[in-house]
Amino acid sequence: MTFEFFLPQNGTLKNIHLNILDFSLKQQSFSFRTPLRIHGDQWDKSKQRPVNIYLKKYKKLNTILDHIKVKVSEYVKKRLEQRKTISQRGLSKEVHRICIEKTQSYHENSLLHYMKHYINSRKELICHSTYKRYLVFYRLMKRFEGFLMKRLDVENINSDFINDFIIFGQNEEYSENTIYRSIHFVKTILNFAERKGIKTKVRELEIRREKQKKAVITLSEEEIIRIKNTEVPQELQSAKDWLLISCYTGQRFSDFMKFNVEKITRISGKVCLSFIQQKTQKKILLPLHPTVVNTIHRNDNSFPKVMDIQEYNAAIKEIARRSGLNESLTGLG
Repeated sequence: MTFEFFLPQNGTLKNIHLNILDFSLKQQSFSFRTPLRIHGDQWDKSKQRPVNIYLKKYKKLNTILDHIKVKVSEYVKKRLEQRKTISQRGLSKEVHRICIEKTQSYHENSLLHYMKHYINSRKELICHSTYKRYLVFYRLMKRFEGFLMKRLDVENINSDFINDFIIFGQNEEYSENTIYRSIHFVKTILNFAERKGIKTKVRELEIRREKQKKAVITLSEEEIIRIKNTEVPQELQSAKDWLLISCYTGQRFSDFMKFNVEKITRISGKVCLSFIQQKTQKKILLPLHPTVVNTIHRNDNSFPKVMDIQEYNAAIKEIARRSGLNESLTGLG
């Protein structure tokens, strides 16, 4: 089954259209106009999804697009098994129902069901950063299911899963670290399912990974100034501000994204910020560079809006491109 999401030619804010071609239906094709809408300049025609799937509103939209592929595939498979006809009207109703669903439910043996169950069971036992990392893995698997166009069950995950997920991860340009951490987390979930009495193929998930040196990315003063002088659209401004803040404070993403103006104080005429580093638990008193102070003033005496790390990394890649920098900025902070 093939899904093609596309936008019509006319208009600025456009409804996403969908073509479905299924060879099991003698190459019969179906076309729909979905209730999902997006501005044309925010649509990636080649990837058939929003340009930036890490922005909050587009993250939700992309999740629905993935969900359509999974649910419609299930719908068609079930109809064929029941020897029932598949009509334009029936498919249209199914697509519309998926688009307006408030919540997504997963059957008991599904990987996503067990991931959600595991994460909730660990929530009070793990630190917030670990909890957020687990949610990243969870969202990655939702996206992976859209890539496969099917729901994953814990009983059926085998060695093929690793190959498919690596291909998916490479297509999405995820780091090797993200890919292998995600696979390892799935192994954790399968072991969790086994403790619940579900037989899995977790022992088939053998991962051989060569240890690689991690590149350390730095910026020269000249490059930082180039970023500072680069005009960016409004949707990238917060990321640009945070990038400059990170450069002039030298702090990790997990720390600078929690900066709070209430922790700013003035000592001997210098503007300083106090905070506790998440990784080291050290209390830091940091004199603020004039660029950081000016950024706070420009944001109505506040730090920029909070972003998640995926949204931030995607944005600073674009900022790097606009600034004419050859090196990817992913990983700074």
